[in-house]
Amino acid sequence: MLALSMVLVGCGKSEKTSSGKGESSQSTLVYGRGGDSVALDPATVTDGESLKVTKNIFDTLLDYNENDTTVQPALATKWTISKDGLTYTFELRKGVKFHDGTDFNAQAVVFNFERWANGNADKFPYYGSMFGGYKNDASHVIKEVKAVDDYTVQFVLKRPQAPFLKNIAMTPFAIASPTAVKKYGDKFAEHPVGTGPFVFKEWKRNERIVLEKNKDYWLKGYPKLNQLIFVSIPDNSARLNALLKGEIDLMEDLNPSDLKKLEGNKDFQIFKRPSMNVGYVGLTATRGPLKNKLVRQALNYAVDKKAIIDAFYAGQAEPAKNPMPPSIPGYNDDIKDYPFDLEKAKQLLAQAGYPNGFEMELWAMPVPRPYMPDGQKVAEALQANFAKIGVKAKIVTYEWATYLDKAAKGEADAFLLGWTGDNGDADNFLYALLDKDSIGSNNFTYYSNDELHNILVEAQTISDENKRNELYKKAQEIIKEDAPWIPLVHSTPLLAGKANIKGFNPHPTGSDKFTKVELQ
Repeated sequence: MLALSMVLVGCGKSEKTSSGKGESSQSTLVYGRGGDSVALDPATVTDGESLKVTKNIFDTLLDYNENDTTVQPALATKWTISKDGLTYTFELRKGVKFHDGTDFNAQAVVFNFERWANGNADKFPYYGSMFGGYKNDASHVIKEVKAVDDYTVQFVLKRPQAPFLKNIAMTPFAIASPTAVKKYGDKFAEHPVGTGPFVFKEWKRNERIVLEKNKDYWLKGYPKLNQLIFVSIPDNSARLNALLKGEIDLMEDLNPSDLKKLEGNKDFQIFKRPSMNVGYVGLTATRGPLKNKLVRQALNYAVDKKAIIDAFYAGQAEPAKNPMPPSIPGYNDDIKDYPFDLEKAKQLLAQAGYPNGFEMELWAMPVPRPYMPDGQKVAEALQANFAKIGVKAKIVTYEWATYLDKAAKGEADAFLLGWTGDNGDADNFLYALLDKDSIGSNNFTYYSNDELHNILVEAQTISDENKRNELYKKAQEIIKEDAPWIPLVHSTPLLAGKANIKGFNPHPTGSDKFTKVELQ
């Protein structure tokens, strides 16, 4: 907290200025969050702490509506789709410049997509998850991206992809300045340059990221804020104290048990983010006893989800039985969850050849996330559950960026993680997280099932929503049987802020754009 206080002395506290002409006041908003960003090149990361910052530095071709994942114009103003669903033509916004003065045009779009397509899962993990791999992969969806003229760009696909428009609206596919990418190379992630409402100013690791108003932003009259500062306060209670003391203006991951401390206080307001997430235990299917489906099923039977929710979520979550939330079209509500049944778990372990259990590592997240307010405590509850069937789980953790990197490489036995949907489509959960094409990117369990893969690819290629939903329901049946996860919860994330914050609408994706936010 001492370090935080020193940080905020340099930030100032929500200082307001007024033009005196009846315009809304402009100011600095300090946003308290649980962890630091991993990197500020959105194409290179998968963590929400990075993407929520880059959402405000960069723009995408399309964006989502303020309250849902319906696509709307952004850097592209219009688009047409060929009858065969293979060609997408976008008309681009004219007169837009990157923060370094470089012109935004079709060549910049081509440069970015070529950069990602020529990469790999280590460099650009999201790209492979959403577009079926990279340039030389047979499963790669995008055949070609070409500039028709300076302000028209065309995407030609190898096969139809139903969620294509929603995919390119995702924050990882924001358009970066080609000049800056060439200038900074591998250091671009520390010197981000986009066209967004805020310009990157400063990053002090594990302390703060400072963004300043883009005075030449293409959306006239915006942004309202002069500065947007993200500060890292890992402990949820300490973050709440910082809000109560006026050291920050807005905080995420309010402990559900702390909700009553703010309710009825006229100086503060509560924000509830629409639930579009899942918190889970990943069971790496290539490691030790976890290679056996029966072992993974046994661990599912051993978890008392209700007790975990009662202890750590204070009613702001529901048990998860599928790897996607009920709000996503295609959710299979007919699936029956694994009940909490220790005897059944023991029977399955014995059947798998482990009558006396086994030892494994259970990785606990080092930072609070919207779907998991306290990874360490949840891990301890799981550890106690597993011990009852003879499974000795050693809890380990790492610094957040290291945790994600090592888990992505398949180095964990069992690990806590979660996912907030990027685009509101089932594909963004099932294909991105559990398909074999996503191994090495967002499929941290290294789970692979050919039948599942064929279903998910078919669901991408047809436009009939009813048929897609039926395929996704079948996919969830396969995943339930193979049990690469223990789905834990779908949470309703809570945020709290000062009463004078206007125009802030928490987005279901977890990445909020502060373009229209102001302090009055």
